[in-house]
Amino acid sequence: MTSERVETGGDRLAALAAGLPRPVRFLAVGCIGLLTDLSAFTAILTYAPHPLAVRVVSLALATLVTWRLNRALTFAPSARAQHHEAVRYAIVTAAAQGTSYAVFAVLVLALPGRLPHIALLAGAAIGAFVSYHGHRLFAFAPVGRDIAPQGVPRP
Repeated sequence: MTSERVETGGDRLAALAAGLPRPVRFLAVGCIGLLTDLSAFTAILTYAPHPLAVRVVSLALATLVTWRLNRALTFAPSARAQHHEAVRYAIVTAAAQGTSYAVFAVLVLALPGRLPHIALLAGAAIGAFVSYHGHRLFAFAPVGRDIAPQGVPRP
């Protein structure tokens, strides 16, 4: 009896993603995260009209989605335990999402009554830059390849 592996949709997606450059995979995952963020933001905004509070919830949902997808499709396994990697991911994501939220909040407060979705997109674009480099250099960096504070790779 031969052992044949049944290919799942996740296997096909991972194989397709592996053929793409890492920045393209990151942007694709980011687009899915952004759609999650925008969808949750829009849905919750109809029930809780304060955009600053609603964005906290939508960012949290988007972060969960992007962590799982980035771990599976964008970055190679780091050889760390999943919970250690999750903590590192959370640190980077807090910095990136904090940046995104700060840009969002400034725009919402500076332009009250205007389209908060535009502020969300502006914040997401700036946060994506912080996120990509933080995840590449810290959260998913191979063990022993972390960047020291001076920017020199650790041995």
